[in-house]
Amino acid sequence: MELWIPITVLAAFLQNARSALQKHLKGRLSTLGAAYVRFLYAMPFSLVYLWGLHEIVGKDLPVFNTTFLMYCVLGGASQIIFTVLLLYLFQFRNFAVGTTFSKTEVFQVAVLGFLILGDTVTAPAAAAIALAGVGVVVLSAGQSKVSLKALISGVTERPTVIGLVCGAFLGASVVFFRGAALSLKWDDLAMTVAYTLAVSLVIQTIAMGAYLAWKEAPTLKAVFVHWKWSAAVGAVGMAGSVAWFLAFTMQNAAYVRALGQIELVFTFAASIFFFKEKVARLEVIGIALIILAILLLILSRA
Repeated sequence: MELWIPITVLAAFLQNARSALQKHLKGRLSTLGAAYVRFLYAMPFSLVYLWGLHEIVGKDLPVFNTTFLMYCVLGGASQIIFTVLLLYLFQFRNFAVGTTFSKTEVFQVAVLGFLILGDTVTAPAAAAIALAGVGVVVLSAGQSKVSLKALISGVTERPTVIGLVCGAFLGASVVFFRGAALSLKWDDLAMTVAYTLAVSLVIQTIAMGAYLAWKEAPTLKAVFVHWKWSAAVGAVGMAGSVAWFLAFTMQNAAYVRALGQIELVFTFAASIFFFKEKVARLEVIGIALIILAILLLILSRA
């Protein structure tokens, strides 16, 4: 088994844990504030991690270059724009249709990876990615109580367009971060990932912090008031980001994101076995497609 596979599974698990921790901030922070803590409180941990690799372990820092900076800025901006667009979607009456289409990020990573970085995929892997994308959309439709008929009829509506653009920015952020790591051309994988993550988080923290100071000053204050849960989110989020960045640097981002949908399987299993929640038929179909896609992807890389 290739190393990027268990690393991706670990990343998905940690992302799931971070989301669970973020639920404790619900009601205490705005949605934008809860999103900001993942950057603000992850940044110190990432800087300490980078410092430890350099000063304690003795690893050399990569050589900074403008291409690397450009990719970091584009990746950070894309991730923030994705968050803002997702929040904007909730203003529409039929936002569920839009958010379902935002899940097409699984497809879009493959396309953007080819256009931006020249990453190609094999035919079996492409089939797995397509299957995972369909599974995610079907699962999202089931969770949102949106019928497939409503999805088809809503293709030309504004929320759908915003949802697709939303997915494109999320997919672009993944590709740009991979581009940033690869542009360093540094032989040390651990240092490449630590350096890329630290620089990206600093950029995102400053940019989003400036926006909150301008638009939502009370939210920015609340982020510091609720520092305990926020710090936990930051620590787990940073660990998850290290795993994601490792996987993205080692392998085509399209493969990583397709396999990363195993996070939804974790969530689905928890909802059934721990929370005893009832699930819709579309959710079961969606999860079955995702599991099948994951197995197909792993077998295609064997």
